[in-house]
Amino acid sequence: MTGGESPLDTGEAWPHQPVLCSEVLDLLDTSAGDVVADVTVGAAGHAAAIADQLGEKGTLIGIDRDTVALDLARKRLASAPARIELVQGSYRELGSVLTRLDIPCVDAVLMDLGFSSMQIDDPGRGFSLRSNGPLDMRFDPTSNTPTAFDLLRRTGEAELERWFREYGEERYARRVARAIVHARASRMLPCSTQELARLVAGAVPSSSRRRSRIHPATRVFQALRIVVNGELDELEVGLNVALEKLRDGGRLAVISFHSLEDRMVKRFMRSRMRPLTKKPIIAKDGEQKLNPRSRSAKLRVAVREGTAASDPVFVQECRP
Repeated sequence: MTGGESPLDTGEAWPHQPVLCSEVLDLLDTSAGDVVADVTVGAAGHAAAIADQLGEKGTLIGIDRDTVALDLARKRLASAPARIELVQGSYRELGSVLTRLDIPCVDAVLMDLGFSSMQIDDPGRGFSLRSNGPLDMRFDPTSNTPTAFDLLRRTGEAELERWFREYGEERYARRVARAIVHARASRMLPCSTQELARLVAGAVPSSSRRRSRIHPATRVFQALRIVVNGELDELEVGLNVALEKLRDGGRLAVISFHSLEDRMVKRFMRSRMRPLTKKPIIAKDGEQKLNPRSRSAKLRVAVREGTAASDPVFVQECRP
């Protein structure tokens, strides 16, 4: 595609292939007439497959922060048999979305926590190390929230180090934080993705760079993206809201892409739900070859039972 074009304009194949799609369909076990919330709908890869199962009497609610993704989802789901409701927002807003739609509860919730191929491949979004672009990293680029560059410009060394160590699990977090602060003091703070990648690579020992299978800035980029979008806070709230809005026997499926997310999901499901997957489901070899980005995907699915593991703040309002 040329700059500025999308599949809406060109008729090309959809730019994002959903990971673990058949596994999601099998484990969510939806039926005709069900109400399902895909709260990270993206370009509707999973949602289109789910909508086909729901039939004319079913309802699919799709939520996403990204307006570009929602435009693609709207086009992709135009011929779906189910009732389709698409809303811009965060998955933490599922409760208010359902209230506006006069839907008391849902039969299943899907959360795909990865950012999409089209977001990675768009240099203007600032997610990728492979192409140069502004240090943005916001899932919703129309929002007024600070960009990655804004945070680098004003955050102290100790806090930067904490972010890189906790959210990126970066071994050389202190060195990288110090290099950023030094560059800022010298009025040479990186303002593009590749400038930041070079700075981080220069701060990491050469021996570590030679041993690593990933770019030395990968974990730093992950940490910044998590902070920019408040991902872990969003996930904590989103899991609770999803559980709150599931009917008894309803299922929650979560696809995560790094260990911080997966640990949160595992602990939540084990303490509040009945897990259907003892270990996370990973992509088969064939899918990994066709879609290398599926290699890090982990799927966990659990069932809501009773009153959400006796949570005192849970309000049961689902249909019988």
